[in-house]
Amino acid sequence: MKTKRLFLGLLLAVLTINACFGQTATQVLDRCAAKVSSQDGATANFAMTSAQYGDAQGTISIKGQMFRTQTGTVSMWFDGTTLWTYMAQNDEVNISTPNDQQLQTLNPYNFINMYRSGFSTTMNTTATTFVVHLTATDQQRRIREAFITVDKTSYAPKEIKMLQGNRWTTFTISNLRTERLADTMFRFDHTAYPNAEVIDLR
Repeated sequence: MKTKRLFLGLLLAVLTINACFGQTATQVLDRCAAKVSSQDGATANFAMTSAQYGDAQGTISIKGQMFRTQTGTVSMWFDGTTLWTYMAQNDEVNISTPNDQQLQTLNPYNFINMYRSGFSTTMNTTATTFVVHLTATDQQRRIREAFITVDKTSYAPKEIKMLQGNRWTTFTISNLRTERLADTMFRFDHTAYPNAEVIDLR
């Protein structure tokens, strides 16, 4: 009986190891993307460290292609087509229609689609995380390289580090939670900022 239990325990350990280490980098990111891409929406806290854009912290909400970020100085709303960027210091909002490469810079969760084409992937593991390394096959891309750290248990993203030009930007992600988010929260509400100067750049 002891031998049988030992065998079953070893078998379970092997299956667990295979489940963690038998996955490819793409499969890990597929599971991570599925967790973030809730049909209802998801919200998380983030901290950004960037030599190019400076440091910031705040919250990000995402639903499909839409996102909203809020920090102490800048807030952004993107409804899938139009981007509103509000700067509290100047009390002004810029309206633009960003292209895909610009969105990769603005939205740290763009790895959800970014990794699917145009990048080669490798993966390392630690005791608690998968670390996926993306390298652009075309070095003219705005994002040339990225490291995405994914929690092994929850498959939630923990850190996204991106190389743009010769500068790195790092997003640390925490407290990811699924929420039912209305589409209206991804559009700028003029009534909430009645005195804001509107600059339409479209």
